[in-house]
Amino acid sequence: MEWTLEVVVVPVSDVDRAKAFYADQLGFTLDHDITVGENGRIVQLTPPGSGCSVVIGKGVVADMPPGSLKGLQLVVKDLPKAHAMLLERGVDAGDIEVHGMGVWDGKADLDNVGFVHFADPDGNAWAVQQISSRR
Repeated sequence: MEWTLEVVVVPVSDVDRAKAFYADQLGFTLDHDITVGENGRIVQLTPPGSGCSVVIGKGVVADMPPGSLKGLQLVVKDLPKAHAMLLERGVDAGDIEVHGMGVWDGKADLDNVGFVHFADPDGNAWAVQQISSRR
């Protein structure tokens, strides 16, 4: 039996602001932006190369306060390059860190232990981890 994670709902307070952050700043692909009923809206975005999308919207999940989602994680093959891209796009990303060792010295191997953290405008927390190959 195969199970695939296809969508993660991210609770936000302002759909247009969040859509701009995920699409314009992070570079996620806008899959669709649809109105559901009189008061609902579903916006689905997918990180480049990912099989899993995020959904933001109005009336998507009633009991998740905006900013309450923590621990979302993206994986890249080149963390310094991803970090530079985040900063160039105006994302308030933290320093590159080596898990358990603190801020990266520019020399240590980052595979599996290198991370950068950032949050969306509502405070939903993301991590970016370097994994250059799967074993």
